Amino acid sequence: MVHDLLPNCHRPRLTPQASCTIDNVELRQLTYFVAVAEELHFGRAAARLHIASPSLSQQIQNLERELGTQLLIRDRRHVELTPAGRQFLSDAREVLGAATRAFDRARNGSEELPLRLGYVSWLPPEVTAMPDPRVRVDEWVLPSHTQAARVAEGSLDLAIAWIEEADLGRLNLAAHLLSYEKLEAVMPRAYPATRLESVPAAEITVLVDVDEASWSSWNRYAYAFAEATEASVTKVEDGGIAGPAFFDHVARLRRPVLDSPKRHVAPMPPTLTRRPVRSPVPVWEWSLLRRADDTRPVVARAARTLIDHASAVGWRTRPSEPCWLPSSEKRA
Repeated sequence: MVHDLLPNCHRPRLTPQASCTIDNVELRQLTYFVAVAEELHFGRAAARLHIASPSLSQQIQNLERELGTQLLIRDRRHVELTPAGRQFLSDAREVLGAATRAFDRARNGSEELPLRLGYVSWLPPEVTAMPDPRVRVDEWVLPSHTQAARVAEGSLDLAIAWIEEADLGRLNLAAHLLSYEKLEAVMPRAYPATRLESVPAAEITVLVDVDEASWSSWNRYAYAFAEATEASVTKVEDGGIAGPAFFDHVARLRRPVLDSPKRHVAPMPPTLTRRPVRSPVPVWEWSLLRRADDTRPVVARAARTLIDHASAVGWRTRPSEPCWLPSSEKRA
């Protein structure tokens, strides 16, 4: 618990500035720390929090000063958690989750609280329109492995994410297939294969990032795909699995690169183009995750509503052409 790390702790109280504190540590600082710990990158964490990087760094330093312990090891290119930081991350999530639930109960009175749902990049618009049960989409858009861990620890009720079968038992989670997403290749328009309607999987390059904390799920998928299809692997260290840096890597490599399911905010440069991948088609599975021992009827009702909708619109129909998935096991 956080009380083991914070000296002389007592219940959170409201300061005259209306910010919740435990001694001199604010909930805001816990939020900042969790963002940095999950991103392991101050720039990405600052963008996620919509604050300036220097301000975020200063807040983390203030937090470490208040606690009297180092939570992060950082230099100009690297951020990692200390042992105390790893323990504090779990405690901070627990405190923030409890605070969120308390605020929701106060705002909603005796009404049934909305379920908390996290996602990675794909979110069906129908989720936010569900009147029964009510679902609140979590504002933290995080990687699949992080969202799975948050469901397991209870800070989320549900999450739409990618997960391997082995992790379901380890985290005590249940997964319900919602959608198959066919991944495409991005390549320079000058590449010869652009004259064809599709590109063979063996000609593909997959990018993996050295930052395992941020790209663990994608890296595992990419390595397995490369091994199965003889695609080549290129390591990057700039988060270029998505966004403008991804397009820069495609232009630099001058060959087809497998696009991840992470949505690009920036438009694709006109010098690049997309093509389907064949023999086999790489497929990414989006699953609805919940705790395996969560027997609440409201959770079962939400899961059934989303699964039924996904079936009705054809998202759960496996592609007819030969395709590749990391696991052949079917999910409910």
